[in-house]
Amino acid sequence: MSMPLPSSTPPAADKPASRLALSSFRSHARELQRFLLRRVGDRNDADDLSQEVFARLMRVENVELIRDPFAYLLGIATHVVREFRQRKQDQRVIFDSDMAESLADNPGAESHADLVSNVDLLELQNWLDSALKKLPPTHQTVLLLVKRDGLSYEEAATKTGLSIHTIEKYLVEARARLRMIMKEP
Repeated sequence: MSMPLPSSTPPAADKPASRLALSSFRSHARELQRFLLRRVGDRNDADDLSQEVFARLMRVENVELIRDPFAYLLGIATHVVREFRQRKQDQRVIFDSDMAESLADNPGAESHADLVSNVDLLELQNWLDSALKKLPPTHQTVLLLVKRDGLSYEEAATKTGLSIHTIEKYLVEARARLRMIMKEP
C-alpha cells in the first residue's frame, strides 16, 4: 500500500486565517522583524515574538473584517511586546544569588553575624522589590535598566523604544516616587 505524497500546500493553508498569515509573512516579515527588534533590542527575542505574532494571526476567526493586514499585524505585535516586557519585569531575582551559592557550597562557613547581615540584605531586597512594584511599569523598567543593569540612557532608550528624553524623565519621576514611598509608614 503506497502512502499519499504530501501536497505542496499544507492542509492548514486552506483556512482563511492561515492564508492571511502566509501572505502577511511573505509581504511583511522583514518590517515586522525590524519593528520588534527596535522595541525589544534583542534579535532572539524579536524572533520569538515574531513567531508569536504570526501564531496569533493564524487564530483570527473573522479574517474578512481585517481591512489592513499590516496594521493589524502591528497591532498584534504591540500587544505581544507589552506582554513580553511585563513578563521580563516579573522575572526579577529577589535574592542574592552569590550568597545562595556560597551557602550551598559551604553550609557551615558563614558566621552568625554574616547570616544576620545577609538576612537584613534579603529583607532590604524584598522591601525594594515591593517599592518597585508600586511604580508604574514603564518607570520600573527604566529604573531597572539604568540602575540595576547599568545601561546608558541611550541603551535603555533603544531597548524600550522610548526617547532618551523620556528615559531621563521616567528616571527622575521613579526616584521621586521611591523617595515618597520611603517616607510612608
